[in-house]
Amino acid sequence: MQSPLSRGDLESLLRSKAEFIRTETVRLIEIAKTGHYSSVFSAAEILAALYYSVMNLTPGDPQNPDRDRFVIGKGHAAVGMYPVLADLGYFEPSELDTYARLGSAFGDHPDMKRIPGIDFSSGSIGHALSNGIGMALAGRMTGRNYTVFAMIGDGELQEGQVWEAALSAAHHRLDRVIAIVDRNGYQLDGQVDEVMGVEPVAEKWRAFGWEVVTVDGHDVLAVHDALVRARDKDSDGIPVCIIAKTVKGRGVSYMEEEPGWHLGYLTPRDGERAIEEIKRGRGNA
Repeated sequence: MQSPLSRGDLESLLRSKAEFIRTETVRLIEIAKTGHYSSVFSAAEILAALYYSVMNLTPGDPQNPDRDRFVIGKGHAAVGMYPVLADLGYFEPSELDTYARLGSAFGDHPDMKRIPGIDFSSGSIGHALSNGIGMALAGRMTGRNYTVFAMIGDGELQEGQVWEAALSAAHHRLDRVIAIVDRNGYQLDGQVDEVMGVEPVAEKWRAFGWEVVTVDGHDVLAVHDALVRARDKDSDGIPVCIIAKTVKGRGVSYMEEEPGWHLGYLTPRDGERAIEEIKRGRGNA
């Protein structure tokens, strides 16, 4: 959805939506009593830019064949996507109050068969980019010009299928595929490069035939501009990988300092304090 806003207004909108994603994540995890705060917080600005400005979407028609697609490998961050989809009108926000309850469509990972606006049912890490490539090939075969955005966690880069998919995208010259690596430096078991080193990330993607752009993943305008440039570049057959340098748990100081918040629970009072800190830090995102 192209934005007619001025640069200042666009920045203000995207920052406010990133804050909304973080605070709604805290609220929904309070319902479930456990969840992935920090994995959402590292990606909040990316999700805000994609859904509120960059992607071509039709909320009233989630099956529009010409819509842009979004697939997410780090599916445990879906709790931050659900409020966005509700905010855009895909379903009533009140439906989110069932989050993680028995029978609810809204689980820890997204379900494309039950949730309007979800394009890919992620769960097992490593498959998102492959699915995105299939979508891009389908678009080419049917003469449609949509873009496929695929968000990948940096720990996910340890999966061999990611690199098979990267090789495939370059081979098939799929310049309608944009990979976004959330390079927050951590995975469930600790620091990514201590568990299984993935550097040099940029050089590896280039070696696989991709154009690579590195941005500050919490600078909403930088993220927005990189995504727009990748989406609108000349059709040269070269897919683009955006490496977003992020901080896991961004917005809540003690989560930024403690990787154990990959999965956790805030008591109601601690949740209120986290929301207060998120709101205080909005201008520094």
